[in-house]
Amino acid sequence: MSARAGAQAPGPQDPLRSGGLATVLADIRRVGKFFGSRLVLRDVSAQVLAGQALLVVGGNGAGKTTLLKIMAGLCRPSAGDIDLRVAPEACAYLGHATFLYPRLSARANLTFWGRMYGAAHAREDLDAVLSRVGLLRVAEEPAGTFSRGMAQRLNLARVFLVKPRLVFLDEPGTGLDPASQDLLRREIEALKGAGAGVVWVSHHLAADLPCAETVLYLKDAGAAYFGPASGFQPDAAGGGSC
Repeated sequence: MSARAGAQAPGPQDPLRSGGLATVLADIRRVGKFFGSRLVLRDVSAQVLAGQALLVVGGNGAGKTTLLKIMAGLCRPSAGDIDLRVAPEACAYLGHATFLYPRLSARANLTFWGRMYGAAHAREDLDAVLSRVGLLRVAEEPAGTFSRGMAQRLNLARVFLVKPRLVFLDEPGTGLDPASQDLLRREIEALKGAGAGVVWVSHHLAADLPCAETVLYLKDAGAAYFGPASGFQPDAAGGGSC
């Protein structure tokens, strides 16, 4: 799936395009985006590799969510190339909305989303995912009665259920208590261990940075940094959160 075929040759400024062995799952090159006359993104390039997490950080209004939607095929860029090398059914997206049906139980929500992906999961598989996110005890309760944190954990279960190859997470820690945030990071590590690529918008830089292999720091509509997480200076992005 691609916004335009025939992407340009990689430039020397692209730190992950110099012969790495990991499989490229998504490649964005010189992406730009206008909303009306307002410039949101300008000349942004990045890659997502199998088994790795790309952490997208920046201040409020930096364009993180817009970029994530462009990468996931949910928003058209105004300029640039998007080369998504994963089938749509092998992708999963978690945004600010939970995409849950409030009158359906937790288990029924997962059943529905599994069928949307063309899968009929056994009850044991559904319960295993609910157990992973700590919701097995409320499996038959309507999702509309859940707190924000519980709804977010069910939303995460929806993502984990389909075993995606490429995952887009927009501030997945929103509404989660510290224990649930730790669970989230463990599950992201499990996704990477299974070979999935993860694009992760985060406002908890200090806590989430150790889980990432690559960082894309957006500032002034552009990419102020794109490279290894080990070389990123958190102070440049506002310290522990951004």
